[in-house]
Amino acid sequence: MGVYQDLVREGDGATERFVEVARREHSAVVKLNEPERLNVLSAPLVRQAKEALTELAADPAIRAVVLTGAGRGFSAGGDLKMMLAAEEHLGDAEGTTDIWRWIRYEFGGVARLIARSDTTFVAAINGPAAGVGLAWALTCDVILASEEALIVPAFGRLGLVPEVGTSWALTRRLGYQGAFAFFAGGAPLTARRALELGLVQEVVAPGDLMAAADQWCDRIAALPPHAIAMAKPLLRQAADATWDTTITMEEFAEPNCFTTGASSRRSGA
Repeated sequence: MGVYQDLVREGDGATERFVEVARREHSAVVKLNEPERLNVLSAPLVRQAKEALTELAADPAIRAVVLTGAGRGFSAGGDLKMMLAAEEHLGDAEGTTDIWRWIRYEFGGVARLIARSDTTFVAAINGPAAGVGLAWALTCDVILASEEALIVPAFGRLGLVPEVGTSWALTRRLGYQGAFAFFAGGAPLTARRALELGLVQEVVAPGDLMAAADQWCDRIAALPPHAIAMAKPLLRQAADATWDTTITMEEFAEPNCFTTGASSRRSGA
């Protein structure tokens, strides 16, 4: 049995819960919960997170999902044990492609779910965020940070490149040189510096983080569902599209909005 199958079996066979889910009227909080290891993305935690997020994204009553970490950290990133397992199987018939399956379908599967779902995802970064955990946060639609948050570029020190969509997120916010300096420099960014650079949208006191996330969930719930569902892919695609393509997409989308009940309550566009 290959590395990917071993990790899936390990993750699905865990009896301990490493992800907490708290449902509310129109939102939910998903908390990565292995605080003793800074919520490292072990196989059980990843599989449980993927399952929870998939279920919530499929529920039309849940308009927004808050992703956060337990204890003093958001997530330390991928479990180094997985890297060691991959190294041990480099000579196998599947070579590195087997661990690629885990990276694509599990780490990347969560990122794709966040990006492609109609549900709004709010990252509430409560402490250090590194590696794939940082990638998941940067993929969210809104990113809030506690004053104790740290954006940690751990890739280079481990001999890795930015992963699971991080290079896309960083270059669009920081530009090439800014993203390169973040990667090669290796210095963690404080929450305030991340706000200045546009990596997060809001910085609040540690005790106010979840309240701020709740406020965003309330804002999302107050909007017509179709507006978020249509605007999210439009705005994400605009990052790579030309002006002509973007305005054409908007022109096709806007008339559909006029046909909804919410349009009759407009005071004017």
